[in-house]
Amino acid sequence: MTFGHRPALSGDDFLVAPSNQQAVQWIDNWPNWPGPLLVIVGPAGSGKTHIANVFINATGAKNVGIDMLGARDPAAVVEGATALVVENAKGFINGGLDEQLLHLYNLAREHDIRILMTAETAPARWQVNLKDLSSRLNTAPIAEINPPDDALISALLIKQFSDRQIDVGQDVISYLLSRMGRSFADVRRVVESTDHLSLAEKRRVTIPLVRRVLEDNSEN
Repeated sequence: MTFGHRPALSGDDFLVAPSNQQAVQWIDNWPNWPGPLLVIVGPAGSGKTHIANVFINATGAKNVGIDMLGARDPAAVVEGATALVVENAKGFINGGLDEQLLHLYNLAREHDIRILMTAETAPARWQVNLKDLSSRLNTAPIAEINPPDDALISALLIKQFSDRQIDVGQDVISYLLSRMGRSFADVRRVVESTDHLSLAEKRRVTIPLVRRVLEDNSEN
């Protein structure tokens, strides 16, 4: 399978696959969204932060953290922004920032600025006490990211090993696929640990070596 890619802030390419294609299409269609808000939803480790970084890289969006919105007037947050990113948006609700989020939304709509929010679940499942905010969140389009499938995990492994100039055989990739976790974070952790062990012992990356990596990771 051939994957498309988008540049992200980290310098790594974000691989476009069926599991994330819907979200990528929304990103590519910015700023031509039907409203000021898009919510990207997916389980932990599915790549929400990575695609948020793709959006920031492509648009110059301002990443709005909980501390920033809690300490500053939303008008100051919006000022000069081309777009906004609010990661783990449910955390803002849990942190009591309903009013600030509503103000941010209204200002973004007034100034024709788009907001990208990410979360593990859709807004309808959040406990939003502010009715005006709840109605705005629940009418926003949702783009789902699913956990990466085997084809994408394999492509990520090959790419990240290649980025570190590590030659890995298909037998090693197949071994890892059948035994490792199924998230972007798992891929990064396995590749980093394998690289460190390979360098420390001056050994090629083989099945016995990655078996030890997986055993060590399962114990930590």
